[in-house]
Amino acid sequence: MAEYHLDHRVRAPTDGATVLDTALARMRNRVRAGQVPDPDECVRLPAGSGFTRAVLFESWWATAHRYGAEWTTAAVRSGLRATEDPDAVAFLLDMAAATGLRPLPPAEVLRFADGDDRRVRHAAWRLLAAYGHGRSPGAGGHGPTDAYERVLLDALGQRPLTGAGIEGIRPGLFVAQSMLMGRFDSPGEGLSGGLSVLLGSLGDALARTDGIAAAITLVTACRPELEKDPLLLHRRAPGHWVLRLPLDSDHPVGPEEMGQHREALAWWAAELLGSLRHPIDVLHVRYADDGSLALAEAARRVGAALVFTATPDPHRQMSERHDTPGANPAHVRHDLHRVFLADRLVERADRVVGIAGRTGGTNELLRHFPQLAERTDGTAPGAPPEGVAPYQPPPDRERRRELLLGAVDAVASSCGDPAPTVLLNVGRLHPVKQQDVLVRAWTESGCHRDSILVIVGGSPRTGDSVERAMRERIERAVAACPEARRRLLLLPALPNAEVRLLERALADPARPFRARYVCSSAKEEFGLAVLEAMEAGLVTAGPVRGGVPHYLTDGDNGLLLDTSTPRSLGDGLKRLLRIGNEEAAVMTSRARRLVRTTYSSVAMARVMAEHYADVTDRERRSSDDGPAIGAPRVRIPS
Repeated sequence: MAEYHLDHRVRAPTDGATVLDTALARMRNRVRAGQVPDPDECVRLPAGSGFTRAVLFESWWATAHRYGAEWTTAAVRSGLRATEDPDAVAFLLDMAAATGLRPLPPAEVLRFADGDDRRVRHAAWRLLAAYGHGRSPGAGGHGPTDAYERVLLDALGQRPLTGAGIEGIRPGLFVAQSMLMGRFDSPGEGLSGGLSVLLGSLGDALARTDGIAAAITLVTACRPELEKDPLLLHRRAPGHWVLRLPLDSDHPVGPEEMGQHREALAWWAAELLGSLRHPIDVLHVRYADDGSLALAEAARRVGAALVFTATPDPHRQMSERHDTPGANPAHVRHDLHRVFLADRLVERADRVVGIAGRTGGTNELLRHFPQLAERTDGTAPGAPPEGVAPYQPPPDRERRRELLLGAVDAVASSCGDPAPTVLLNVGRLHPVKQQDVLVRAWTESGCHRDSILVIVGGSPRTGDSVERAMRERIERAVAACPEARRRLLLLPALPNAEVRLLERALADPARPFRARYVCSSAKEEFGLAVLEAMEAGLVTAGPVRGGVPHYLTDGDNGLLLDTSTPRSLGDGLKRLLRIGNEEAAVMTSRARRLVRTTYSSVAMARVMAEHYADVTDRERRSSDDGPAIGAPRVRIPS
């Protein structure tokens, strides 16, 4: 296969692959092997696919340093003067700025800066800043047209963007973590899920952990979000700040779009982090996507150690999804791109950690990332225990409790069933969470006759197309069964404190209706919502695929479900409904004790702090790891 076998002879593509697919695979293979393309080859290729530009982005710094500034500058100059493709021009301008090159006289760059294409214009502004020519709003033919351009021009003009800045830093490591998709403060809506809850509580706990000076969580902000609030830095809790990286988009950006913002995102992250009075010691990224690759490059530019949380996907799903006749070539291309990103993040990282799998370890990672075995003498990466924050009830908990229980009780009362079981499901409305499969399983198995189903997630206000599609599939699943429709309650996403309040209220033995929690996901790498339900005292059922089985033991402290089909999930729901009160009391006692003693955000913070301390050695990073010519930093008052 061209992706992994270094063979430069041209072969006819097979199995739906095009000549361009084969060429891209060979280039990725060369970069994996350390054979980066020369500057002329880099300049010829940016007009190709976004996947190609990702490979060039990843290899550009090594190319510039291996072949020298003179050759690289001449190649970029030639490319800029030879092409009119906006994507290629923007890419070359950004790569010149990233390595401190000055390929054109300022007057020529100004012509790009005054053009109509936004990506080219913004890249030219960033390059002018690298020249030492700050850009002022209104200069030239284009002034700022929206919130993103105002923030960008303010940054280039050295104007503070972060209010009062970071203050009160105690001695220790300054760590950053990333959550680039979804809104940090809205779990359950759009792309925001359990990761926002996890990183919120982890950042708070890290700031209180010995050896850690402070924590920053990196998020993104699109144009509408910048219009509402142009400040880029907010304090979430003592010692924990949220830093917003601007994205030139009219909506929150999903993983399939992040590649369009990769170069700009790397610039924003490097400029904002590099301008802090307190240098970042460690940057921790999760997910194998273009956003993480951009942050890995930013970490290199500011001299921070990189920690990467690796998972078996996307490597594992290559055979599961594509080793079948008629596999969709577009899906194969996307997953091969993600495999390349994951491979490069593993290669770049100073420390790779995993998420415990079914058996409690990370040995599966060694099968998918053999380079890890070479670095660790065959030892699997560590798996820091993820965990939940201590329960903090909302300020108006009694009123919120009555409102939430009132909605559930109203559905139960309308069914005329004196003692139904409440099945609770919490999560963002997304195909991987399979709420539609859950509803089908619930109706087709007949479980709707003995229970009511409460699904919490999503927001009708967001207009998210994925959420709309999931709601439509749920409605279709109950359309032919009026009885099931009456027993189904769809609640919008709730703040985490209210979700945990509802779970505790449903678990109250004084309640007239018993309750169970069911996670219907195809798989969960970890399953924070599952842990929260266990901690609340609910009998909890989770998917057998993924990492849930390493803490949930079937029949002991919960149930494991085969969620692969409506029929198998329906059989699991029947088991869940058959659990009696005495058996439930034993299960929930074991589950709650396990979570409270082992899976807490405080324990996770302690382990992560040890990893961060172990990889941090700023003195061993040579000074030439940065750009050839340093760009002016955006000033963030501290």
